[in-house]
Amino acid sequence: MTGYLIDGLQYANWSEKIFRQLRAGGVDAVHVTIAYHETFRETVLNFEKWNRWFDLYPDLIMKGQWASDIDVARNTGRTAVFFGFQNPSPIEDDIGLVEILHTLGARFMQLSYNNQSLLATGCYEAEDPGITRMGRQVIKEMNRVGLVVDMSHSADRSTIEAAEISERPITVTHANPHDWHPALRNKRDAVIRAVTENGGMLGFSVYPHHMRDKSACTLDSFCEMIARTADRYGIAHLGIGTDLCQDQPDSVVEWMRVGRWSKDIDYGEGSASAPGFPPMPGWFRDNRDFGNIANGLRKTGMNRDEVGAIMGGNWYRFFAANFTPKAASHG
Repeated sequence: MTGYLIDGLQYANWSEKIFRQLRAGGVDAVHVTIAYHETFRETVLNFEKWNRWFDLYPDLIMKGQWASDIDVARNTGRTAVFFGFQNPSPIEDDIGLVEILHTLGARFMQLSYNNQSLLATGCYEAEDPGITRMGRQVIKEMNRVGLVVDMSHSADRSTIEAAEISERPITVTHANPHDWHPALRNKRDAVIRAVTENGGMLGFSVYPHHMRDKSACTLDSFCEMIARTADRYGIAHLGIGTDLCQDQPDSVVEWMRVGRWSKDIDYGEGSASAPGFPPMPGWFRDNRDFGNIANGLRKTGMNRDEVGAIMGGNWYRFFAANFTPKAASHG
């Protein structure tokens, strides 16, 4: 059996077709976004929707809660699905919901999306005052229960502070280095360094707006960028987080960008016209194409173990260390 294949983030329009593509691509586990701007109750309804899918497609997918579930999925020919939020909206203003949501199966939570939240600053804000008072408390609680801090859409100071405040490693599940492609969402050297030096993970995104030359980005360019990043920060801290938004209608971009906070359209990093999903690069259309990335990494000179680490081995180790509750300390 080959090494683990784990995707650090997807937000697809889920269907039996995509579940079958996950299996055809040999994807052992995937972190799935189940909340952007949802309240707690709305997020619970999304958990319910997934429970119905687990009932309908038990031969294709299963709920993932612990790293050991990935092994169960592999041994039974299925994909383990792990849940996360791209915004802290599911906890509303109630720190007690952190533990409740972890119990329901949440394993990642971004401290902010593109805007300022109650916890941290998003990357589209002009000013970044860093982690808030509530943010510090929520990070402490997330560390305790085993809910991973994700800073994929957060601004620089907030991300660096989160890496330093958190007693457990944090992650940027889906972004690329800013010096490769200067998108607002991509991460500068100081940010990647803070995350990785504290044991955290960076997942490389194939979302076209995050890549050099966007939809025309070549596989060679993408894989060379990964190889250079490994040289700089260490291969143990890197994985893939495709940010695949497969089969989503363009109207979903409005929900992602705007939620309910504005009456205007937020164009993000797309065109100045109505926002929509850009075409994916030809070498990564869907979950059946992960082999192209693995082959591209081998072409850069990486050996089998290094390619295996980036394609899933590092995520597996990270999941194993960070999803379980921390032993209580007294003092």
